[in-house]
Amino acid sequence: MEKDENMYRRELENVHGVPLFWSTAEVWDQVENFQAKPDDLLIATYPKSGTTWISEIVDMIYNNGDVEKCKRDAIFNRVPFMELIIPGKINGLELLAQIPSPRLVKTHLPVQLLPVSFWENNCKIIYVARNAKDVAVSYFHFYQMAKMHPEPGTWDEYLEKFIAGKVAFGSWYDHVKGWWEKRKEKRILYLFYEDMKEDPECEIRKVFHFLEKDLKEEVLKKILQHTSFQEMKKNPTTNYTMMASSGMDHNVSPFMRKGIAGDWKNHFTEAQNKAFDADYEEKMKGLTLQFRVEI
Repeated sequence: MEKDENMYRRELENVHGVPLFWSTAEVWDQVENFQAKPDDLLIATYPKSGTTWISEIVDMIYNNGDVEKCKRDAIFNRVPFMELIIPGKINGLELLAQIPSPRLVKTHLPVQLLPVSFWENNCKIIYVARNAKDVAVSYFHFYQMAKMHPEPGTWDEYLEKFIAGKVAFGSWYDHVKGWWEKRKEKRILYLFYEDMKEDPECEIRKVFHFLEKDLKEEVLKKILQHTSFQEMKKNPTTNYTMMASSGMDHNVSPFMRKGIAGDWKNHFTEAQNKAFDADYEEKMKGLTLQFRVEI
């Protein structure tokens, strides 16, 4: 237990100006030199933006809608989190080395920190973005239950850190903007969480098209049913209850909490909302990138 206590709730460390987990920073050269394969599919997101959801959708597509095949293991083993390294517990790089091609790879890295081999191999990438207010709320709850993060403090304290980009994986603003710009020159499908909530069928069709897969209607129906929030929340292979409780405390907050758009209204005070909007307008000025804060 003492070993765990030394491992968790440690301060983040900067890697090229981006705050990351101390254990990732310690072996950054291994992450940076990760060798992608041409048929790797990268799932990239800022944390709490629908990562597990899109991962399960893609794994279902790869397995032609076979639900049992997608229950073969926990999602974090089927779609390894490349840069997550917790000594003696989990190593995304080692997991990926053991998986046969074609591999699904998960990352939360901002675009400028992505290992160059993904660009060299012209890998396909699916990026999912979610509105900043809901991300902030979801990430606050996640910080409380997932102990690799430093203590979040109060909601007020945490929100200040989030706005300043002093949270794991850095600024939400830089992240969504960086990947948005990169889509102009690389094979990136850029999706929005709110669109996925509003019309999952339409967005899943986009994924099929992007992956150049044949879409059979019965497969689409299975995917829609299996990847609904209600189904994923009760599925142990997607709800992270298969992760050791020493690292994630579901008694504090479930990993899959609400899965809605607009929950920020239950947390932001009027003053916080006003200040957030002013800062947001300044940071997102002049961009074609638009988000919906409710649907």
